[in-house]
Amino acid sequence: MPEIKIDLAKTAGKIKPMNAVNNGPLKSPIDHFPSNFESFKAANIPYARNHDASFFIGYGGEHIVDVHRIFKGFDSDENDPANYIFEPTDEYVKTTIDAGTKVFYRLGSSIEHGFKYGTRVPKDFAKWARICEHIIRHYTEGWANGFNYDIEYWEIWNEADCVHPDGTSPCWQGTPEQYLELYKVTANHLKKEFPHLKIGGPAFCNPYENGENIQKKFLDMIERGEAPLDFYSYHWYGYEVENIADSMREGRRQLDRRGLTSVPTILNEWNYVRGWDRDTMRYSIEMEKSLKGSAFITGVMCAGQHEPVDMLMYYDARPHSMNGMFDFPGLNCLKGYYPFVMFDALAQLGTHIPTRYGTDNIYSCAATDGENYAVMLSHYTDDDKAEGKSVTLKIEGCKNPVKASIYVLDESRNLELTKEEQFSAGSFDVTLDMPLFTSVLLKFQKI
Repeated sequence: MPEIKIDLAKTAGKIKPMNAVNNGPLKSPIDHFPSNFESFKAANIPYARNHDASFFIGYGGEHIVDVHRIFKGFDSDENDPANYIFEPTDEYVKTTIDAGTKVFYRLGSSIEHGFKYGTRVPKDFAKWARICEHIIRHYTEGWANGFNYDIEYWEIWNEADCVHPDGTSPCWQGTPEQYLELYKVTANHLKKEFPHLKIGGPAFCNPYENGENIQKKFLDMIERGEAPLDFYSYHWYGYEVENIADSMREGRRQLDRRGLTSVPTILNEWNYVRGWDRDTMRYSIEMEKSLKGSAFITGVMCAGQHEPVDMLMYYDARPHSMNGMFDFPGLNCLKGYYPFVMFDALAQLGTHIPTRYGTDNIYSCAATDGENYAVMLSHYTDDDKAEGKSVTLKIEGCKNPVKASIYVLDESRNLELTKEEQFSAGSFDVTLDMPLFTSVLLKFQKI
């Protein structure tokens, strides 16, 4: 029987935003259309990155977010507000902010698996940077009948390193050197204009260096001081929690070895993917929407809190195949929604309590506000035939008598309260039945 010791008197800094996502809620303009606005709002999602938003007509479709969709005529005057189409993106941004979620704005283009248009190399990097400047001014300084939103993160492009086996790219139609120049020109211009904002990227497919690849060239450029980097973003998809955790450690290693120790790392696309071929991807998508997918989400959140990463952003809350949070078209909550509710319980407490997060495929994370406590756990492995476990939590350092409430997420329960018990001793045990892919939230409330 696995045992996990949790000393409630030991703390390890703040709970980090491991429960951020890509894309926000849908608030339908017509009453009888589905909406997930209230469910999304209830989960207290801290940030939503708006990459690939243009694929969903409910957000605004072909006119939103991407630079080439807002500023459609590149040869037009970038200083003239009449040449920008802001209204659809205005509505999408407002809906996200109304849900209590901050926008993480990706400047660039949605991925293009077919015809390439938005991912082409801009004809004039300096002008492209000025267009981005006006988009930022619209949303943060009121330019062009705009807003004064608190949008702090501005990311330059997405996955310029993405290359298919046949040599084509769905994200960047230029060379690595052209992307580095685009980043350098844009980041320097935007940082000069907005020194208080976080300008960064580059949303690489992965953080791993391989010879003289673009990751190395990019970070070497930053190390030489040629461009600012207020945050370093990258992606990683996998099927074991340790796969994801290793990418978190690698992203941090690559910055630290260059002396970039103060630059935060953001894993802003991740999900369960066993493989990218057609049949394996079909299985992966099915699992993302299942109880297995929810246990994976819980496990990765627990890992991220312990590992050297500053934010996780799940891909994707947008209604589409890789959304394990909400079904489509009904937008009802799937099993993958509830780990975000669990992690919010920890975030509300605020202070991290360290645990052995990967013991015997049991992933755990804990938090406190000094008087109350919460622990979230999942039983996850990619082996679909693994047996269930009984897990004993050995609780120590409890300051006050507490009421323990146990909430279970399994095939038949959606984080439902299953048991309550009171403890008055400073140390006590709690034994949990953890069938495969089960997740549990324990709340210890001061009596």
